[in-house]
Amino acid sequence: MKQTIEWSDFEKLDIRTGTIIEANDFPKARKPAYRLRIDFGEELGIRQSSAQITRHYKPEDLVGRQIMAVVNFPKKQIADFMSECLVLGIYDTNKDVILIQPERSVPNGSIIG
Repeated sequence: MKQTIEWSDFEKLDIRTGTIIEANDFPKARKPAYRLRIDFGEELGIRQSSAQITRHYKPEDLVGRQIMAVVNFPKKQIADFMSECLVLGIYDTNKDVILIQPERSVPNGSIIG
């Protein structure tokens, strides 16, 4: 189990829903990954992310899918790509990522709490 955090620590995270509008292979990444463009609605706009989700997903199956992501981390350079958010997922028994998705369609940019 990880370290206990305070409620105020959780409140620092800005977790939003977004819709993947583009997904492409990312051959320059050290581990297999996709480059994603995600629409987070009018307030945040479109952000990009690198996601190691190649085991369970194909790029064409990702477009149009709603996901959840942390949008207030600093940008992170991955190879020649700047990741602007952290897409959230769960590790399966093989340590491959399964995306966390809302149960129902919600507006892009909806805040998780």
